[in-house]
Amino acid sequence: MSGTSLDGIDGVLASFSDEKCRVALHASAPLAPELRAELLALNASGADELHRAALAGNALARAYAAVVQELLERANLAPGAIHAIGAHGQTVRHRPQAFDGTGYTLQLNNPALLAELTGITVVADLRSRDVAAGGQGAPLVPAFHQGVFGQGGRTVAVLNLGGISNLSLLRGDGGVLGFDCGPANALMDHWCERHTGRPYDEDGAWARGGQSLPALLASLLTEPFLALPPPKSTGRDLFNPDWLAAHLARAAGGARPQDVQATLAEYTAASCARELLRHAPDCGLLIVCGGGALNGHLMARLQALLPGVRVEDSARHGLPPLQVEAAAFAWLARQCMAGQPANLPAVTGARGARILGAIYPA
Repeated sequence: MSGTSLDGIDGVLASFSDEKCRVALHASAPLAPELRAELLALNASGADELHRAALAGNALARAYAAVVQELLERANLAPGAIHAIGAHGQTVRHRPQAFDGTGYTLQLNNPALLAELTGITVVADLRSRDVAAGGQGAPLVPAFHQGVFGQGGRTVAVLNLGGISNLSLLRGDGGVLGFDCGPANALMDHWCERHTGRPYDEDGAWARGGQSLPALLASLLTEPFLALPPPKSTGRDLFNPDWLAAHLARAAGGARPQDVQATLAEYTAASCARELLRHAPDCGLLIVCGGGALNGHLMARLQALLPGVRVEDSARHGLPPLQVEAAAFAWLARQCMAGQPANLPAVTGARGARILGAIYPA
């Protein structure tokens, strides 16, 4: 898995033989700086982008293959021991239902090359069938969250804080709702790198030393996406540096960069907390995963805004934060290989359950 935050690649070796997810190993690797920069640039239109996107997909497949090889070596397994690789690819555009009524979601990847490099069957293109069926193509993880974190008889929420934040509401009666809340690390990482040279704000220390700016926060909270009812999903197509610059010009001219960082952290926490309270006021437990779960300041702000809810990272519930999404896409690949649907129409808005993904045999 390489997510919207572009902070690297996470891979897991997972087994589902007894219907439960068991992660035996986890490996991660940073994206090469030049590949990260190119993937970020490809989120917007540019010169010769078809050529550049194809080469970026090749480079990403090679980086995925290196993570797979590390997992195999550490586990002392041959490629033939692996049933399939679930390879998400890198989302560079996400516009479901836009333009012509169907829209599209685009993940750069070269799954054919990944199958060649690893000798393992690859399942990829996991979102487009849901979009073709009238859905958002996202989020796809709530069904997996239900299996791993659901607790019969009470409502539990799972919040994934990657580049974008997405919330899964797991009802006590088995019902599931899920949707994107807004930005998580995407804008915070951009601002931190621009002003400190560091790729992210470790533990939220820089934001913790700033002051949230009420006028800027109020401006950010006027974003219409936040008020939309589910199903809804978003990405860097909306929450990008130009979007942030427009709000800064309107509400925070001359502000200290550190105070802007504090405001962006508050914005992430506030937008997620508001959605939880709006859609699941009976929820008493919020399980947080993704890179944002390692941001102590952000976790503290979530807890402060949700005084009646226990806010805990997913490691306390059996799966560490950086393993959850990679394990979810392993499960999605398993569903595809078994010919079983994996989307939840109530979550994505698709016309019905669909088998997701395309298979590239070993």
